[in-house]
Amino acid sequence: MQKNKILVLYAHPSQHRSEINQPLFHAAQSMEHVTAVDLYGEYPTYQINIDKEQQRLLDHDVIIFLFPLYWYSTPSILKEWQDLVLEYGFAYGTEGTALKGKIFLCALSAGGKADAYRSQGYNHFTIRELLYPMEQMASLTGMQYLAPFTIFGSRTAKEEKRLDSHLNTWKQLLTTLIEDKIDYARAKRVAKLNLCLEDHQSGDKS
Repeated sequence: MQKNKILVLYAHPSQHRSEINQPLFHAAQSMEHVTAVDLYGEYPTYQINIDKEQQRLLDHDVIIFLFPLYWYSTPSILKEWQDLVLEYGFAYGTEGTALKGKIFLCALSAGGKADAYRSQGYNHFTIRELLYPMEQMASLTGMQYLAPFTIFGSRTAKEEKRLDSHLNTWKQLLTTLIEDKIDYARAKRVAKLNLCLEDHQSGDKS
């Protein structure tokens, strides 16, 4: 059976302080069929190689943005990457169909607890709502948008000994995507993609 090829675009401007994203990135690097790119490491001056990045997109079936939530959005290099790489005539427009049918999702960490990300919570919006620009970007470029893979309470994950569990779930997600065994219909509508993995483990397909 043909395997999906996954491109993980990792963006963390303060990697020496990362207790969640850096381990997730290294785990992705170690997996077959996964290309994991450190955008800040590759483009420290933001001089993004557009042709190289567009070819990477063409060569993969699943595109993942891996990042910590910064001011309710992505770190700045991911915005720069979108502005430069997703050109008219390549990613959108009448002739811009290069990404049509590919899978896109965000994998992110948030410092706050899950209950802070709701209409009555501290941050007033859900993670999915805060990522509406990503969802619309996927729609405009013809990609299939999946719910975000989200890790809440990232600041205390290590001390609370949750890191190994998060890493295992992350690797399970990548494996499921590689093998094309995810329930895409459910993955598009849930609040966070982690729920689909929990269902897969329990055998619940509702």
